[in-house]
Amino acid sequence: MFLIVGLGNIGKQYEHTRHNVGFDIIDLVSDKYNISINREKFKGMYGEGSIASEKVILLKPSTYMNLSGESIREVVNFYKISNEQVIVLYDDISLEVGRLRIREKGSAGGHNGIKSIIANLGTDVFPRIKVGVGQPKSELVSHVLGRFNVEDREKVIKAFDVSVDAVEHIIKYGVDEAMNKFNSFKV
Repeated sequence: MFLIVGLGNIGKQYEHTRHNVGFDIIDLVSDKYNISINREKFKGMYGEGSIASEKVILLKPSTYMNLSGESIREVVNFYKISNEQVIVLYDDISLEVGRLRIREKGSAGGHNGIKSIIANLGTDVFPRIKVGVGQPKSELVSHVLGRFNVEDREKVIKAFDVSVDAVEHIIKYGVDEAMNKFNSFKV
């Protein structure tokens, strides 16, 4: 079983912001594989289904970004999911807009959602798909909580589609194969 988590903040004011790219991608995964995210538990909204003949849970934590790990820990503990089968989708300011980077482990790199996951799982070993949202030109919080301009939105939507494919690829072939295939992707 795999847990696929999109990081973001709940609430209309955060929809389609840079910090919510994880939520945007998880919605696309939900649509593509016909998995409704309509159940409330584990401090989040989730749904169950299958991708590539594997049972999956899609999760959108309701804890707000900085406490995402609490929600993930509850699902992992309940379903006894290994950390190597927790795939996290999120924004990364160190990557240019539309760039993808898949990793099987690593530090939080200053991302508070990832810090929370590492603290709650007790490990930094879990697959992740990072989507570039670009460096802030002003203050960090206003950048990540801001929305993309039209040109950048077009780039990031292409990256979202590729991220959905990358999720399936990780499930079917593993993280190493997915890194080889998708880490060179650039819009």
